[in-house]
Amino acid sequence: SSELAKKSTGKTFYILDEPTSGLHFDDVKKLLHVLQRFVDGGNTVLVIEHNLDVVKNADYIIDLGPEGGDNGGMVIATGTPEEIASNPLSYTGFYLKSYLRDITPSMK
Repeated sequence: SSELAKKSTGKTFYILDEPTSGLHFDDVKKLLHVLQRFVDGGNTVLVIEHNLDVVKNADYIIDLGPEGGDNGGMVIATGTPEEIASNPLSYTGFYLKSYLRDITPSMK
């Protein structure tokens, strides 16, 4: 939270690992606003996340898989959320496709 009070330099690289864990849906929306503000300020944000509300708002996705653990770690798909959703090899894309059709607010 102290990071939010600092003046943005536009040169910061933020890395967040599963930042939505334990957050209420309303808090996820607030987080998306904060992350977008970082990006709008010229900063770079890398998020490792499974929450589709966050994934669908990404500018670019690197989808790793096909499974987790020993059966994962390979790049399955890269691109925008729409490109991932249209990739038949991507498990993320399979779920993202129907999620993108839902009437859920986007931060873009």
